[in-house]
Amino acid sequence: MSPRHLRPRKVSNPPLVSGMKPYGNKLPSGKPKTIFLQFEEYEALRLCDYEGMNHHQASIQMDVSRPTLTRIYARARQKIAEGLVEGKQIIIEGGKVYFDSDWYVCTYCGCFFNHPDKQSDLKHCALCGKDTIAPCETDPEGFDEFRGCGRAHRKRKHHKNIDI
Repeated sequence: MSPRHLRPRKVSNPPLVSGMKPYGNKLPSGKPKTIFLQFEEYEALRLCDYEGMNHHQASIQMDVSRPTLTRIYARARQKIAEGLVEGKQIIIEGGKVYFDSDWYVCTYCGCFFNHPDKQSDLKHCALCGKDTIAPCETDPEGFDEFRGCGRAHRKRKHHKNIDI
């Protein structure tokens, strides 16, 4: 029997940093070991520990069930604890997520990109710099499916997710 289809988890914005490195003179020599914290684990920590939400509120925010949020949160705490105790660097990346921000397509180069800073106006393409941008509707169930914004361009090599 194959595993269940994993729905993408909603993340408000990407983290400000892409990871943390330990420092100090008691670290073992050689290349530091790495722990990979997925975006949804970061988001669960942010919502529960930083924003102070309970698991039910955070699960609604991430568009997952409460038991799923609890499992994601427990994995995140385990990884953070392992990194602190064993002096491992933590890199935040990966996971099946979509960002809760507006998406755009450049009609000149065909680049898809999101705009997480809702306070500022978007004026140019993140890839080519042209002002030929149009809003795009996203389908979180299948991130590569964009409706109403140049479906023929979605498989082009310039398809990028760029935060500006």
